[in-house]
Amino acid sequence: MKLGNMLRDALRALFRKPVTVQYLTKAGEMVPVPERYRGEIVYDKEACIGCLLCIRTCPSGAITATEEKKVTFNISRCIFCGQCAEICPKEAIRLGSNFEMVVHEKDELIVQ
Repeated sequence: MKLGNMLRDALRALFRKPVTVQYLTKAGEMVPVPERYRGEIVYDKEACIGCLLCIRTCPSGAITATEEKKVTFNISRCIFCGQCAEICPKEAIRLGSNFEMVVHEKDELIVQ
């Protein structure tokens, strides 16, 4: 009896539309990301006041301080939780919508 149910379900699934979305549309355009998507870190060094609250709140330790009380983000360690952007009093940190962060060298994943 279970084999009949499995066969019926397999045949139904065979003729349904796929659930996944193609990476690029047929016109070669990217599929739009949701409005609140948390992608790459965008850091405004001029707006940063050097309070270093972002370092204290980062659960993965991806943020370090520089000598002039500015911060450096190591994207290879970041889990994109967004806590640094939420706690920043001057909104110097925000998470953009870019999710294509492919590099050849790990050093290229440092945002200053």
